[in-house]
Amino acid sequence: MNQLEEMQTLVRVVEAGSITRAAEQMNTVKSAVSKRLSELEKRLGVSLLKRTTRKQTLTDAGRDYYQHCVRILDDINEVETAISESQSAVSGRIRVAAPISFGLMHLNQAIRQFNQANPDIIFDIDFNDRQQDLVAEGIDLAIRVSNLADSSLIARKLSTTRLLLCGSPDYFARNGKPQTAEDLFYGHVKLHYSHVSPSWQLKNHRGERLSVNLPTVMTANNGQFLMDAAIEGKGLILSPDFICAGAIRSGELLPVLDDCLLNNDIGVYAVYPHTRFLSQRVRLLIEFLRDYFAQRPDWQCPK
Repeated sequence: MNQLEEMQTLVRVVEAGSITRAAEQMNTVKSAVSKRLSELEKRLGVSLLKRTTRKQTLTDAGRDYYQHCVRILDDINEVETAISESQSAVSGRIRVAAPISFGLMHLNQAIRQFNQANPDIIFDIDFNDRQQDLVAEGIDLAIRVSNLADSSLIARKLSTTRLLLCGSPDYFARNGKPQTAEDLFYGHVKLHYSHVSPSWQLKNHRGERLSVNLPTVMTANNGQFLMDAAIEGKGLILSPDFICAGAIRSGELLPVLDDCLLNNDIGVYAVYPHTRFLSQRVRLLIEFLRDYFAQRPDWQCPK
């Protein structure tokens, strides 16, 4: 049996849920499927499935191999479809990684619209603020909100977000509303997003750079959680406008010192590895996202 047939067998077994059902779908006998899997595991030198009398589960190695098999088979199907000139419907799987807050607040609607127009595309979405290794984790496309430094990735800019220093009306009533960057040193505290530097970069009243590291009263790895704490008056936050724009419009948060903040414009990018073949379905998704976010800068507050 060749490698492609081995991949197809494993994928069918995993998606069917059992070797018995996979054999029925493949119009063969259970012993033949079991033999194919055993030969595949022997050739690879690893165990792919944990088998019991009641169920089977993928091992860690099996999960990785299965994900690679799915992408390879999807790509082969797409190439064959393109050659046969029957591209009326794009199909296959796209594995996307996105930051939690941006993904839930803004990407979800975009994905649903794209999927409505391309219903044969299957999405596997990982909402995670951790910056994943796209190649190692088999991710086709990632959304990153940052000033990119990873030269191993190809980036397509989708939009821009702006960092805003905010507090609630109640917080400013108790602690005073800062008029200069230096005022932050007198009685103010911060809510800290754990994935960024604890120091804020501002300019003082003379236009000189000032690094501000306020006492931290709360640290979290989610911007929406910190925004809710800021609305309750717990402290100041330095938040991207895609998170806090709604609270600013409603008056729950007030931005301060906007003219003093340095390096507060950050790009929103779609990125993918140099080593990854960019399939037609991923290209279509990137172009859709560029158009979508160009038309909907709904998180941007007026300067």
